[in-house]
Amino acid sequence: MEAYFDNSATTKCSAKAVELMTKVLLEDYGNPSSLHLKGVDAEDYIKEARNRICKTMKINENELIFTSGGTESNNLAIIGAAMANKRSGKHLITTKIEHAAVGSPMKFLEEQGFTVTYLDVDKDGIISLEELEQAITPETILVSIMYVNNEIGAVEPIEEAAKIIKEKNPNTLFHVDAIQAYGKYQIYPKRMGIDMMSVSGHKIHGPKGIGFLYVKEKTKLKPIIYGGGQQKGMRSGTENVPGAAGLGQAAMEAYENFAEKQNYLYELKQAFIEGIEEFEWAHVNGKTGRDSAPHIVSVSFDNVRSEVLLHTLEDRNIFVSAGSACSSNKPAVSATLQAIKVKKEYLDSTVRFSFSTENTMDEVDYCLEVLGEIVPVLRRYTRH
Repeated sequence: MEAYFDNSATTKCSAKAVELMTKVLLEDYGNPSSLHLKGVDAEDYIKEARNRICKTMKINENELIFTSGGTESNNLAIIGAAMANKRSGKHLITTKIEHAAVGSPMKFLEEQGFTVTYLDVDKDGIISLEELEQAITPETILVSIMYVNNEIGAVEPIEEAAKIIKEKNPNTLFHVDAIQAYGKYQIYPKRMGIDMMSVSGHKIHGPKGIGFLYVKEKTKLKPIIYGGGQQKGMRSGTENVPGAAGLGQAAMEAYENFAEKQNYLYELKQAFIEGIEEFEWAHVNGKTGRDSAPHIVSVSFDNVRSEVLLHTLEDRNIFVSAGSACSSNKPAVSATLQAIKVKKEYLDSTVRFSFSTENTMDEVDYCLEVLGEIVPVLRRYTRH
């Protein structure tokens, strides 16, 4: 049996998305900027994808910018907003548990003379709304908070944060990295007070190399890619037509029978956690109920290095991640685990299991069975 439990790193592409993309690649391969029929056909795919995605969030079609993925969306939102609004102030706020695609642009802006406040989180990875309120000043031009943490599945109080931000400084922009949340939650940015929101295609059974940024109408944003002026000058470069088509299809599918899918993910997660809690050498990080993300479980293991466990599971056709997949190939210590103050010995002994609706209860049972076999053996051979 194979159990792919690394869906927060990437998901299997939807068959219908692949079918649609293949048609675009092989038949309707025109450049959407071309004036002839092939170009018009290509542009129609972009329009259709835009329409499908916008419907899932109840936003206007002119509020969506296609990007190459979550990282570019975050960079465009953060750097673009900072550069466009620096005359109003040079203060930014984010959290200590953001993905590197938010953390790195923030560090870049610090080098450009901006000041960044990094909010603490509690043991479950949740920010303090009081600390957020105290951090906002008349100079604060942008707050960026992730919706769902990619390592432990903490769900941040986004609506409450938006309310506080707008009450304290109505000019402060609110950006949300929703890369692990879109498709798992019903998100209506306008209603929730979100000005900009980043999403990635390959986290929701769409293709890699495509994503989008929601930008509320009249939000001041400077482009970070210049060229032919596509997408109203906000993101130059020939649009990724097959990618956009695939993302539109995947977005539509993600919100079909939505409640049923979300419940199924919580069932898988609950069964997995109940099994994990039977082992005295395994400890779940963060919240575990419906107040946590439906698809992510972070587990620390006594006296077993995460990398060793990852490869031992791989030998049994079980695929997991040591922290964030984007940094799994680098021996960096997780900022999230440090921020929630896990014990020092768990910093390199923590593994992330992440589910999708493609997973089955049998796969969960198989994974628990294998963990029960291999972890006691690995613990015998570990350093003390």
